[in-house]
Amino acid sequence: MSSNVISFEPWADAQAVEASVEPAFHKIVVDQIHKSFVTADGTLEVIGGISFKVARGETIAIVGPSGCGKSTLVNILAGFDKPDRGSVTVDGKPRPRASPQGIVISQQGSVFPWLTVYENIVFGLDGLDAQQKRDVSHQLTELVGLKGFERSYPNELSGGMLKRVELARALAVKPEILYMDEPFSALDALMSLRLRTELLELLQKQRQTLLIITHDVEEAIHLADRILVLSTRPAKIKSSFEVPLPHPRKLTSPEAQGLKERVLSELGL
Repeated sequence: MSSNVISFEPWADAQAVEASVEPAFHKIVVDQIHKSFVTADGTLEVIGGISFKVARGETIAIVGPSGCGKSTLVNILAGFDKPDRGSVTVDGKPRPRASPQGIVISQQGSVFPWLTVYENIVFGLDGLDAQQKRDVSHQLTELVGLKGFERSYPNELSGGMLKRVELARALAVKPEILYMDEPFSALDALMSLRLRTELLELLQKQRQTLLIITHDVEEAIHLADRILVLSTRPAKIKSSFEVPLPHPRKLTSPEAQGLKERVLSELGL
């Protein structure tokens, strides 16, 4: 496909294409998951039947209206919650619970404030000796631009640096999948753009599969190979957009702007 052509396909067509691909090609398969919660006002259906597949090394962005169930979806995918119906498989095996195979980076942040940058990065490396931990920390602080801050505490760091610590700690356990739930929402536009660019460089080196939940359409276009648009609650997939634009992507290009308008249109904007 030419890099200056933007593809828009209804989800039914995209699902048909995926069904024809060899199952071993897929890292994650989500099959008709449903989720409801019991509230004081009765049962609240949050996810109303979602199915999609993610290839190994693919970056998928999931966008949708506020309150449509995006965070609930990522919790199910990462194994922190279970669907009422349907299934999630990783490498062809059911996902029963959370594991280091897939790491979540959330909008709330998860850096331990009582630990230094070094201690945060090596926190989950119980099987390594002291020298191995130092080697991992050295490699990752170089990779995410934190060299020289190993002994700093979180309260001494900027918001952008804290996100780098989170990313380094996630990469330290060598996860196969990164789940990111609105990871840059608390940052200003310039810092968000800078960290997204750094994330793309890291993904080229590490080759993780990435699922990112975001309300920012430009962020989705910047990062993703494919964008899935969710409906209002109970969430279903309304449409799927391929993003056939080469990296580095110029978000002001006619192609990127045209795709942004299509995604926004699907969101009712």
